[in-house]
Amino acid sequence: MSFQSRSFLLYTFTVAAVLLAFIHGGHSFYLPGVAPQDFEKGNELLVKVNKLTSTKTQLPYSYYSLPYCRPKKIIDSAENLGEVLRGDRIENSPYVFKMLEPQMCKIVCRITLDAKTTKEFKEKIDDEYRVNMILDNLPLVFPIRRSDQESPVYLLGYYLGLKGQYSGSKVDRYFINNHLAFTVKYHKDLQTDSARIVGFEVKSFSVKHEYEGNWNGDKTRLTSCDPQAKRMVINSNSPQEVEEKKEIIFTYDVEFVPSDVKWASRWDAYLLMSDDQIHWFSIVNSLMIVLFLSGMVAMIMLRTLYRDISKYNELETQEEAQEETGWKLVHGDVFRSPTSSDLLCVYVGTGVQFFGMLLVTMMFALLGFLSPSNRGGLMTAMLLLWVFMGIFAGYASARLYKMFKGTEWKKIALRTAILFPGIVSAIFFVLNALIWGEKSSGAVPFGTMFALVFLWFGISVPLVFVGGYVGFRKPAIEDPVKTNKIPRQIPEQAWYMNPAFSILIGGILPFGAVFIELFFILTSIWLNQFYYIFGFLFLVFLILLVTCAEITIVLCYFQLCSEDYLWWWRSYLTSGSSALYLFLYATFYFFTKLEITKFVSGVLYFGYMLIASYSFFVLTGTIGFYSCFWFTRLIYSSVKID
Repeated sequence: MSFQSRSFLLYTFTVAAVLLAFIHGGHSFYLPGVAPQDFEKGNELLVKVNKLTSTKTQLPYSYYSLPYCRPKKIIDSAENLGEVLRGDRIENSPYVFKMLEPQMCKIVCRITLDAKTTKEFKEKIDDEYRVNMILDNLPLVFPIRRSDQESPVYLLGYYLGLKGQYSGSKVDRYFINNHLAFTVKYHKDLQTDSARIVGFEVKSFSVKHEYEGNWNGDKTRLTSCDPQAKRMVINSNSPQEVEEKKEIIFTYDVEFVPSDVKWASRWDAYLLMSDDQIHWFSIVNSLMIVLFLSGMVAMIMLRTLYRDISKYNELETQEEAQEETGWKLVHGDVFRSPTSSDLLCVYVGTGVQFFGMLLVTMMFALLGFLSPSNRGGLMTAMLLLWVFMGIFAGYASARLYKMFKGTEWKKIALRTAILFPGIVSAIFFVLNALIWGEKSSGAVPFGTMFALVFLWFGISVPLVFVGGYVGFRKPAIEDPVKTNKIPRQIPEQAWYMNPAFSILIGGILPFGAVFIELFFILTSIWLNQFYYIFGFLFLVFLILLVTCAEITIVLCYFQLCSEDYLWWWRSYLTSGSSALYLFLYATFYFFTKLEITKFVSGVLYFGYMLIASYSFFVLTGTIGFYSCFWFTRLIYSSVKID
């Protein structure tokens, strides 16, 4: 690479580093520390509040969008790009813990509801919103114990409230969870008096607190919950209703429980899956089926091709050559440039960019850098890797463009840099406008939007041009056979070789290789659960590569044997059609697993799944194209053409 190119790359990395320091309206990026924090007895523990989430609406809201108790000054925590895009809003809270000092019935504040706040609370309770908090980088969880499992299953956060009826009444009432019983698990160092936090759990209750005399802030003595009389809240038999002009007193308990779990293993309990055996069995089952099909396909292709090549190379007389049939017959047209070759170059380059981003992301995830403990790290890494992989997109598209005898490499580089991100950005902008209209914290702020545009035009686009320049300077890829000046007429094809039919058939096997893992990925995204089995995901990714390559090669071989040489676009669409099945499965998942009822939430789901399916199309299509490209060059360079 030239000195100018190296200087340019150094410039882009420097700009990216500066950008990361100023993103999100003054909020800086941070790399969450992996070093443990030791606490002595009496040390203050900072409890932070995060967004309110609901699987019914998929619209996050900041904690203080509701009239909860507030500290004297609300301080926003630094959030990385991934956290901002996920809708995280991490702020300080009025909950004050001190290490190893239990508290009982600690009063936070008292509020009186008006018509507006009553309506807001009821709407959020109707939509089953959950409250999220963080302590020492551990999310607050609600443990659910099951008889068939030793360890509890954790649910993120606690329900804001519930809707129910009094006994003997048929009128629905709304109740708020205003008493929180926190459990902080810690692991004590035997050599020192310090301790490390290894768990943060909660049990929520709805309690109508009562007190005698006048209200005196946090010094008021409650009769419903009294630490002096050792009267604790253990149930919600007298719940707190959400009604206009009613007062609500928020309280909490803190209990410190020693644990044998070491700090390095504290996330293990969070990542336990309730159906891990089903997950493992499904993945292994899918792997065995795909490996069996791959072996069969490879065996058939090797034997058939070996026989074809041997037969063609044994043809000696002119009469025998004139009677030849099959894929050798179209050798003079098989490398003829396709229609819309520029667009094909753009999509192939974009697919290379996607492939590089996913490969490096999964490598980092396998090494543990992108675990769930690093909130937003996965999304941040994917975005930055996408930007820097632009150099490979430009290189791939320019190389293919030059093979098609193209001369304007700048035009193809610009289209590669603009087309796919432009389409995705247009959809994202519409969805973001809808989220903004709902006043959700999931709406991307202007500062972050500006940063995303800068990453695109300030770094990605120049890198695509650098890659395009380097790729276009390389010698053009030479075809193994010469192309005739006059295109050969394609004979009438059998019904099963119809382009639409063969393309749709070709997408079934790649989708079948990933649809089981897809269920767990969708569950983690839309039902707020952790996804962490990156080893299995990498294995499924490899299976996807193999199946896309094999099904495309097989169908390309059948197509050439039918004397149809228009394989360029069909090879891309054959494996790329698996994206259609992905979107259909996402639609099935929406109606069978989710309880989304709001129109905006439904539009968000299908909008984001459309982006995911489009991306999957670009990735799988490029894998299929390069497989078929390699296959055709291999077989036509293996036979003697007179």
